[in-house]
Amino acid sequence: MGGAAGGHVPVMPDEVIAYLAPRSGGLYLDGTLGGAGHARLVLEASSPDGRLVGLDRDLSAITRAQGVLAPFADRIDLRHCNFAQMEQVARELGIDGFDGILLDLGVSSYQLDEAERGFSFRVDAPLDMRMDDSAGPTAADVLAEEDEKELARIFREFGEERYARRIARRIVAQREQEPLVSTGQLAELVRDAVPGGHVPARIHPATRVFQALRIYVNDELRFVEQGLEQAVSLLRPGGRLVVISFHSLEDRRVKHFFRELATGCTCPPRIPMCVCGKQPSVRLLTRRGVRAGESEIAFNSRSRSAILRAVEKLPPQEL
Repeated sequence: MGGAAGGHVPVMPDEVIAYLAPRSGGLYLDGTLGGAGHARLVLEASSPDGRLVGLDRDLSAITRAQGVLAPFADRIDLRHCNFAQMEQVARELGIDGFDGILLDLGVSSYQLDEAERGFSFRVDAPLDMRMDDSAGPTAADVLAEEDEKELARIFREFGEERYARRIARRIVAQREQEPLVSTGQLAELVRDAVPGGHVPARIHPATRVFQALRIYVNDELRFVEQGLEQAVSLLRPGGRLVVISFHSLEDRRVKHFFRELATGCTCPPRIPMCVCGKQPSVRLLTRRGVRAGESEIAFNSRSRSAILRAVEKLPPQEL
């Protein structure tokens, strides 16, 4: 997820605006406000009277966005909630549909840079990792309470970690001596547990374990699936949904979801007439995932792993 002003920049800003196509009078939803960089661009592009509903499960992001978006205060409505609650928010606001919805998935630049949140191992900090730090178990709680088999599953399923079982075994042994409570402790444990962990490498050996814990603690993949379904349901005909993912687990779900909605008849070729009645409900705007250009990556290294996909909702007469 990109950042905003004050040293943070939104990921693929030009591409987001090109695919979302904001216009004056339009109604838009940013389900992952983060630093409000994308939201600001959408409001600028939809001047003078485009409106935006902004959501984020991180209360500090809402507070920060209020400052960044102060010049547009009469055109915004910000809510502290998960984007998988967008249907509820729309009902509360009396909104029956949006002209565009943006989901910039994953952890935000601000969350990564706030050491006390525990998302990064660059600085030793408490193992928290909650996007909404007001509720739910922390990463330290997970490491202290789950058994070896479950920890291995988490690392393997959400981090695609090759040495999941070995790391889980080491964690269980370590916590019998002392609890794992800091990012530095966990990073060093993983480095010691995996073959070649102390050999210099482009990617830190604990990267996948930290990703897995973050996804598990925040139940990210379930919310992605719920959010995608709600977003398409809330789009007006001709409305567009733009999603930015930062790892293969997210992108795979987005890609398959979009392709399923864009596919028509699924009857076997041997059947001369369609009997399934399935019609496409969206048009793919991105046949392949769109990636940041080299110039952006040089300026904002966090854009390197970003993949953007977009669809447009088909009008009823084309269903």
